[in-house]
Amino acid sequence: MKARSRRWLVTTAVSAALLGCVTTPEGGGGYARSSALPAPPEPADNPTTPAKAALGKQLFFDARLSGDGSMACQGCHYRHLGWTDGLPLSRKVGGGMNTRHTPSVYNTGYYTSWYWDGRAKTLEGQVTAAWKAQIGADPARAAAVIAAVPGYQAEFQQVFGAPPNADNIAQALAAFLRTLNSGEAPWDRYQAGDQTAVSGDAVAGYELFVGKAGCAACHKPPLYSDSLFHNIGLEAGKASPDPGRFTVTKEARDMGAFKTPSLRSVSISGPYFHDGSVSSLEAAVRYMAAGGKADANKSGLLTDRRLSDREVGQLVAFLATLTSHERFAPPRLP
Repeated sequence: MKARSRRWLVTTAVSAALLGCVTTPEGGGGYARSSALPAPPEPADNPTTPAKAALGKQLFFDARLSGDGSMACQGCHYRHLGWTDGLPLSRKVGGGMNTRHTPSVYNTGYYTSWYWDGRAKTLEGQVTAAWKAQIGADPARAAAVIAAVPGYQAEFQQVFGAPPNADNIAQALAAFLRTLNSGEAPWDRYQAGDQTAVSGDAVAGYELFVGKAGCAACHKPPLYSDSLFHNIGLEAGKASPDPGRFTVTKEARDMGAFKTPSLRSVSISGPYFHDGSVSSLEAAVRYMAAGGKADANKSGLLTDRRLSDREVGQLVAFLATLTSHERFAPPRLP
């Protein structure tokens, strides 16, 4: 991941309070996060500031951004569900259904491409695409609705020196999303020296994770993702298999491949996989540990690891220690 991050000082305590999960600067990054994770990268043309992220937080919760005023971005991303919606597939504004499971926006600022197939090259681009497709908006019309709100008029002038428009609304939303980063999970505390932070089973599970079970080959610490795309056999046998990454690259090797999700807070973000087909974390671990279904393009990293029931339980115990509980409060809307 290229180092493009800039260091910013907090200039207003009010903005920090609005953000909820953003606190005073830590190591120069400016946002509460796991000490195991560096400051998330950000583009030079959209640096994150507390005021901008606070504005984006309001917009994220504001249904006035949608095409019919019925659904906010937050409608698919809930903090207590690991910034997912807890559904296998979710409904769009207008009644259409998504064909893939809602991905978590936890730690989304660390990725280098977005969506399960990686088709969005910037977080701002992903925000705009979801704004149109998921909540059914015409960004220009939605911006006009936001611009008619006096409170937003003042905030946009403060942050951008301009009225709300399709571009700076997407920038504010992306800035907010870059603050949704993991705080100290029990495993982080254990690695920092607190031997009481996790159980013996969790420690054994970590040894399996980086060893016999082979999980760390794709779920690389500290993000617990490699940000790459792999076929894990889930589309095998379906009447209309999802081509996944292939739709972007047109490379045969990418048929049925999907981005490796981060495992931070995975125990609260089920159901699992790109199709939401597995309801429990234990079942997801068993599927992966058994090597997945047969598929001509399946990753060679997936093999039957021959884990015992106890070892599966230890892996689940370890994964539960990656859950963090940052302070978060919904914003007040203007």
